[in-house]
Amino acid sequence: MKKIRLLIVDDSAVFRGIIERGVSADPDIETVAIATDPYEARDKIIEFSPDVVVYDVVMPKMNGIEFIRRLLPQYPIRVIVMGSVSDAALDAMNAGAVDFVAKPNISIGRTKDIFLQDLISKIKIAASANINIVNSHSDSARDSVLHSVRNQSAASNQNKTSSYSKKIIAIGASTGGTEAIFNILNKLPPDLPGIVIVQHIPPEFSRMFAERMNKSTLFSVRVAKTGDFVESGHVLIAPGDMHMRVKRLGSKLRVETFTSDKVNGHCPSADVLFESVAAACGEDAVGVILTGMGDDGARGLLSMKKAGARTIGQDEKTSVVYGMPKVAYEIGAVEKQYPLHKIPKAIIAASQ
Repeated sequence: MKKIRLLIVDDSAVFRGIIERGVSADPDIETVAIATDPYEARDKIIEFSPDVVVYDVVMPKMNGIEFIRRLLPQYPIRVIVMGSVSDAALDAMNAGAVDFVAKPNISIGRTKDIFLQDLISKIKIAASANINIVNSHSDSARDSVLHSVRNQSAASNQNKTSSYSKKIIAIGASTGGTEAIFNILNKLPPDLPGIVIVQHIPPEFSRMFAERMNKSTLFSVRVAKTGDFVESGHVLIAPGDMHMRVKRLGSKLRVETFTSDKVNGHCPSADVLFESVAAACGEDAVGVILTGMGDDGARGLLSMKKAGARTIGQDEKTSVVYGMPKVAYEIGAVEKQYPLHKIPKAIIAASQ
């Protein structure tokens, strides 16, 4: 197989060395160039045509987010941004990065080895990402949506009377999922059944992701905790390091979050959520599987379908990585696939 051609961009010689030595241990990755600033990086992109660029979010002359905004319209390429844990992670993906990797930080338990393992994994995922979707992200379009939604959202969340859900909408996603989820929630009315989500995301980003969705959609969005009830107008997102399952309590639905072994290489796992929804809700559920690498969620979605739930998958053309929805479709777990922009309407129809 062809090796993944990597460009490393970081102003720290020490960190450039750590990354180059770390990724060189993987036989599938070849570092073809190194750059110390964004202008050198642009020249190296032209000269070496790398498959993936890893770029420090904090750089002299131009930060990582601005670099992506200027780079992608001219040179379609897959970018992974590195940095400290902050809103920059979500800003970078909003701008068009495939993913974000937190740099080593002992305070959050992130050692050099963990960082390199994560980085290598995400480089491989990025190399297979749909470049047309990655490069189609639009800050200006999204910002105009957020501007119109934020004012409505505060009033809506304050005045809304929530009700316990008999029905439920369960969503599973991985790479590319944060943007896909935003686009879906932004087009859904808040009077739908309660929504539960597993997004493969580092635990340190779960809260920031939930807070951003809470501010930028008409839903009340928060990180789930054991004992939370599933309510109309509310979205519960699984913590980034805990599984989430749904249980029925009389006429109500309640979630439990718990620590356990990874399932399909993930914690939280979409399969864990979907299997619990199949058991607790049967036909009173809608399952949605979105962009992501691997097969997590496919078998759980099949269980939901067999239990009578309606099931929806994202199509290949609009998926950043057509892995999870592909497997789900191939094993018969998906009733119908839709492009991302049609999924909200499909969810509304299936929820009736």
